[in-house]
Amino acid sequence: MDKIIRFSVSLPEKLLEELDKKVTAQGYASRSEFTRDLIREKIVKDDWQNDSSEVIGVLTMIYTHHQNELVQKILEIQHDAHIKIMCNTHVHVNHENCLETVMIQGKVSAIKDFAQKIGGLKGVKFSKLVEAAIPAS
Repeated sequence: MDKIIRFSVSLPEKLLEELDKKVTAQGYASRSEFTRDLIREKIVKDDWQNDSSEVIGVLTMIYTHHQNELVQKILEIQHDAHIKIMCNTHVHVNHENCLETVMIQGKVSAIKDFAQKIGGLKGVKFSKLVEAAIPAS
């Protein structure tokens, strides 16, 4: 575990009150835990601004498997992608719809390209990329 360094932050009283409300409402043990999460979130967001950063993500999609050749097209995009597909989960929601999640790793630009190609296919009803990364700590 990394060494913990203490530092102080000066905030206007109203902002501190808002911070404390968030800490309590979201169930954080302390201001420090909340602040660490905010910093990690900002680091991940910044990583996704650099096309050459190595990141991870989850593409969630809902599609109709009855659409002509849609499943084959999705598989072709996955096989041709210049990213690492770590895991794929497929669930039959009902007779018409499938829910699929694809956990992916790679360069930002390649992941975004992958997600756009799948999201743009006819028969894909919903597609959302959750952007993640592993902060230093």
